[in-house]
Amino acid sequence: MSAAADLGSRLLDNARRLGARPALIHRGVATSFADLGRDVELLAQGFLRAGLKRHDRAAVMIPPSRDFFAASFALLRANATPVFIDPGIGFSNMGRCLAESEPAAFVGSAKAHMARAAAGWAPTARLRIVAGGPSLGLPALETLRELGRSRALDLPAVPADGRAAILFTSGSTGAPKGAVYEHSMFSAQADQLRELFGIKEGELSLATFPLFGLFDVVLGQTVVIPDMDFTRPGMVDPMAIIEPIQTHGVHQLFGSPALLDRVGRFGARHGVALPSLTRVMSAGAPVPARTLERFSKMLGEGVPIHTPYGATEALPVALTSSAEILGETAARTVRGKGVCVGRPVKGIEAAVIRIADGPIKAWSEELRAPRGAVGEIAVKGPAVTGEYFRRVAEMADAKIGDGKSFWHRMGDLGYFDERGRLWFCGRKAHRVRTEKGELYTVCVEGVFNAHPRVRRTALVGVGLIPVLCVELEPGAAPSEELKKEILELSEGPESARDVKDVLFHPSFPVDARHNAKIDREALARWAARRLA
Repeated sequence: MSAAADLGSRLLDNARRLGARPALIHRGVATSFADLGRDVELLAQGFLRAGLKRHDRAAVMIPPSRDFFAASFALLRANATPVFIDPGIGFSNMGRCLAESEPAAFVGSAKAHMARAAAGWAPTARLRIVAGGPSLGLPALETLRELGRSRALDLPAVPADGRAAILFTSGSTGAPKGAVYEHSMFSAQADQLRELFGIKEGELSLATFPLFGLFDVVLGQTVVIPDMDFTRPGMVDPMAIIEPIQTHGVHQLFGSPALLDRVGRFGARHGVALPSLTRVMSAGAPVPARTLERFSKMLGEGVPIHTPYGATEALPVALTSSAEILGETAARTVRGKGVCVGRPVKGIEAAVIRIADGPIKAWSEELRAPRGAVGEIAVKGPAVTGEYFRRVAEMADAKIGDGKSFWHRMGDLGYFDERGRLWFCGRKAHRVRTEKGELYTVCVEGVFNAHPRVRRTALVGVGLIPVLCVELEPGAAPSEELKKEILELSEGPESARDVKDVLFHPSFPVDARHNAKIDREALARWAARRLA
């Protein structure tokens, strides 16, 4: 680990070492590490001189840009606590997150401030700063820079075990929760990513998920910021991804499964090649084998698509890649065995415990499920968060103390295979109860997703009836004949035999952050209305 405990200090270390090398490229304009470092120092000073105090929470709602990177690192270096809320989670959820976190500062775009004023958000924010656009009569980031220039204050020491940031989950299974990160956790994640993926200084990374881009800069990469709507990666213009990769010779791409699917389909139609890419990563939901196969054809021979498994509270947990999936594990997925997410990464201890819906007060080895049996995935390690901000009940449900530290319950079901690989079977909250027992969503869906005219499926329960919702490939039309073909796939795998009802849906509702997690609760309500 770097001697610096916090990401802000690590960025400033890079600024001194890497100097004129570009840290960011946005809309054709490059910002050097030295310039970004100076900006971070000025803003950190400015926040302190404006009255922000140690551990004060500061909501950050700035689109990906130089201002986003500079303000985020400045808050970390000033030992304040940035609160990151994905605008894609929706208006009401944003208001709920702001009410819960009670920020002392609100640093946002003009659009974010207009929403704040209209909805009465963040009345606790005594410091309100506008980034870019019209000032709306509020101080701008440039005001903080001027404060920083006027008189230097000693920047505070940042302890490794101090609170670094609050990251709100996407809320794809319930209300968004604020995962509390300590500085040591962020640093552990950065070092883990560098080691896992062989990340090198001087590489260029196209970051389609803004928070991941912060790690890129800390690791000495140049971040290329694409011109896209970051709240809707599944609707991205493929050329907004392809053009900057080809123009700048980008080495690394991080994108949601929905983004890879959209770009991959475009690439297959138009014969696109992306020879500069040496590393692709995708997370947020299982990546379908067909998406991996399609996207791989744009890459050079042997270039992997990594699919790390984890969550806002713990990332990465396990890792596999396109070579293992396409070469072996996808064949098991279509037989109802779930999706292989790989082996636990270095520094992570993973267990599969017996399924329980309530809190578990204390860890015991008796909690472990037998190898090969489906249970809930639990993890511990230096990059695993230990707290939800002001969520006592959720803390009790998600954490298990073991006397020395704690285990985090992922809320996911899975099992270990004979080679020590972890397999994902679906969310615990999504398992479908029937008269014969329980069905696990991802296991069942893998069987039916194999049909060539099926884009994806979602298993939901209507009472005790398992119902398969089906979204078809573009150009495919629902019919009784197609329904019969789909149901014939259930005759082999035991996990799918109880499915007898199929409903065609035009376009699945999905999560706001990655556009890849299916909103099964909404689909279940829709299916109940259709079957009524």
